[in-house]
Amino acid sequence: MSLRINTNVTAMNALRNLQNTAMQVSTSIERLSSGLRINRASDDPAGLAISESLRSQVDGLTQAISNSQDATSLIKTAEGALTEVNTLLRNIRQLAVHAANTGVNDQIATQADQSQIASAIASIQRIAEQTQFGTKRLLDGTSGISAAVVDTSNIEGIYMGGVYGGVATQTGTVNITVNSQASRAQIVGTATFATVNATLSTVNGTTIGNGGTVVINGQSVVVSGSDTVQSLIDKINNVSNATGVSAAFTFGNGSGMVYLRQQDYGGNYQIKLSESSSLITGSSSTTQAGLNATVTVFANGLVNGAVTTIVTTFIGGRSATDNGLRVTDTYGNSILLAEAGNSTAITQRTASTVTAGALQFQVGGNAGQTVNASLGNIRTNNLGATIITGSSLSRVDVTTTVGADNGIKILDEAIGQISQLRSNLGAFQKNVLDSAIRYLGIGVENLSAYESQIRDTNVAAEVVALTKNQIIQQAGTSVLAQANSAPQQVLSLLR
Repeated sequence: MSLRINTNVTAMNALRNLQNTAMQVSTSIERLSSGLRINRASDDPAGLAISESLRSQVDGLTQAISNSQDATSLIKTAEGALTEVNTLLRNIRQLAVHAANTGVNDQIATQADQSQIASAIASIQRIAEQTQFGTKRLLDGTSGISAAVVDTSNIEGIYMGGVYGGVATQTGTVNITVNSQASRAQIVGTATFATVNATLSTVNGTTIGNGGTVVINGQSVVVSGSDTVQSLIDKINNVSNATGVSAAFTFGNGSGMVYLRQQDYGGNYQIKLSESSSLITGSSSTTQAGLNATVTVFANGLVNGAVTTIVTTFIGGRSATDNGLRVTDTYGNSILLAEAGNSTAITQRTASTVTAGALQFQVGGNAGQTVNASLGNIRTNNLGATIITGSSLSRVDVTTTVGADNGIKILDEAIGQISQLRSNLGAFQKNVLDSAIRYLGIGVENLSAYESQIRDTNVAAEVVALTKNQIIQQAGTSVLAQANSAPQQVLSLLR
């Protein structure tokens, strides 16, 4: 190896390695002080791109959690208002039951009940109109479902909630097809009489009839053989408010007979007849029930983000007090058929229009990850509107016996509608919002861990690297000093 003074290659080599080591020491110090393995794009270009995408996802999921919590607060606000409405409805029903006790109440007491009921109904209307979350109204229909009857000749009333066919109800028409019509229970007597004015002793063309006791739905009617057929009919009709059964005289096969008919449609309303002698039928005990209507309903629902026509079957008499003309589904939606609409000739008839004002919540970190919820329309003219023809909660009047009885039925339906709405909101909060908060939290945790693996400093490994490089740096400094002194050895050749 030649010896040179002008160019010290050994020192240059030592300097280069020392500079490299110094850069590695500087990098380790930067990573340890910042806590990040990637401080700039040049540290790991691919890793930076991946980690920025993960950070964006984490930020989106974190905001989605906040969105779900805000939505939960909104749902709780609506549910709190509905809780008060439930309380008011129960109070109104209690007053209606009190007003129905006409054997004790005088006009002043009944009017006092009606005044208190009117005040409570006004409070429900006020809650519907004024319940807000910020400036957003919740229960007046703008954030829920409103249904308006179109075919008023065939449909008496309709109620559509936020859930139809298991999905969110959407704006559109409601078409119906009556598959089977409702009927009233009826019994056509077999005991014959010449005329309605004939005495009961002349039953079946004889003169040995003795009268007796006729029991209809638990109410007894007692007649003698000298009573006329018309007297029997009048006595049966006098207790029709208790039995729900009316009587008339009809002719068939040249002979007259007593005909019994239930006033209400459907299987919930029967005629249970027993008699001590054959004045109506030849049997000592007879029971007949009516039939419930079944209706196929076509309405819009939201399926996988698309508005789709959903077909379901509404069944009459589903509740124990339902008239067979009131058809309902399992989600609290109901339609009240008029008698003209109680016909299988009703096919794909447009019964109603639905306006959906459902709320949309962003519960995911990406586009399209939304859910919808309907808060309903609890205006008083929309509650209890499918139980009594032409009536609703807004028209409850207990100043008459019939009005008090109808009021109880309307309130039972209204309580059921509010309870179903609260149940739907509770299910939405529990199964959608609370669930979203939990699984989004897990997503944030896992994505953050993945992003940390890419971007954060492994402190233990970096300390090891720093210590090693510091030792190498010290050694490099010492070696560089020796390399710089090597040319001085050439001077000894000049002595």
